[in-house]
Amino acid sequence: MQLDRIDIKILYELQKNGRITNVELADLVSLSPSPCLMRVKKLQAAGYISGYAAQINVAKLGQTLTVFTEVTLKNHRQIDFARFVSALEKEESVSECHLISGGYDYLVKFVTSGIAEYQTMMERLIDIDIGIDKYFSYIVLKTPINRGYMPLTRLFQV
Repeated sequence: MQLDRIDIKILYELQKNGRITNVELADLVSLSPSPCLMRVKKLQAAGYISGYAAQINVAKLGQTLTVFTEVTLKNHRQIDFARFVSALEKEESVSECHLISGGYDYLVKFVTSGIAEYQTMMERLIDIDIGIDKYFSYIVLKTPINRGYMPLTRLFQV
């Protein structure tokens, strides 16, 4: 499926507000409702839209701790990377995991109930020997910017 500027704009608007009505969406992308709905269905069928979810204000639920952790592995074979990722997939506290270039191998975002839970989890990950050589933790004090969307209309100008 070849995307055009209207498809990109539909995706941009839906990522900002997944609960928008079709009529409102159609108005924002300058289409009538029926063609807009057909495009949304095509985008879903083609896999461009992988789902819809609520963005939860976790701070309203209680205190949490967000930690970004740089992880360096002992070895760099494909099996070492796979073992590490497989173990992290089982950790509910992992909200993001990125294989990156630079001075370390992975950047992992953890969200836990507090420092004790984070430290216990890290000790457990070290104990099960999934190949961690060293890790550095960065505790988030404040998040002044947290956009739940990407600038699709700027990234993909069609």
